[in-house]
Amino acid sequence: MNIPDSNDTFPLEHYDRLCFLKNIITNPNIIVGDYTYYDDFEDVHNFEKNVKYHFDFIGDKLIIGKFCMIASGVTFIMNGANHKMDGITAYPFNIFGKDWKVAEPKLSDLPYKGDTVVGNDVWIGTNVTIMPGVHIGDGAIIASNATVTRDVAPYSIVGGNPAKEIKKRFSEAKIKELLEMQWWNWDIEKITSNLKYLTDKSE
Repeated sequence: MNIPDSNDTFPLEHYDRLCFLKNIITNPNIIVGDYTYYDDFEDVHNFEKNVKYHFDFIGDKLIIGKFCMIASGVTFIMNGANHKMDGITAYPFNIFGKDWKVAEPKLSDLPYKGDTVVGNDVWIGTNVTIMPGVHIGDGAIIASNATVTRDVAPYSIVGGNPAKEIKKRFSEAKIKELLEMQWWNWDIEKITSNLKYLTDKSE
């Protein structure tokens, strides 16, 4: 078998605008599974630049599964973007110091939505924005320019701002079967031997 190597940064010969994403990540709080790719119109290193407000002292993680397809311009907004919202104003006086430092909120006072988690076999279209703490289920598709503010069910297609479910990709019975199958966890040789089954039209 001549199987693509998940450790190749640029798996397409003579093309450096698409990478297997795990091979360019430097931030330990971004975790990416095998064969997930990122395609960028300009430079694949824009990916980490598009993970916004991801501060070490907050500790939230961006976790992306295997075999995901991430298009150019996808932005992840992390928990560091959040402001304290239970006062009269959400303005962050404290960050400017001096006499305004007295307004400093504790980290525990800030809204925290937890880790952002993208499942396996998820397709995220161009210029999608994903808000903090969102969980995107296995097999989901996010339409271009969507803003995802809440969790996305497995094998659903969502779009819009805020993103809403457009339809399910398959019947509930088929989705249950696929979630139990977890093809992305098969040995790569088994995946390769079953490509026709995995890619043919499914009922």
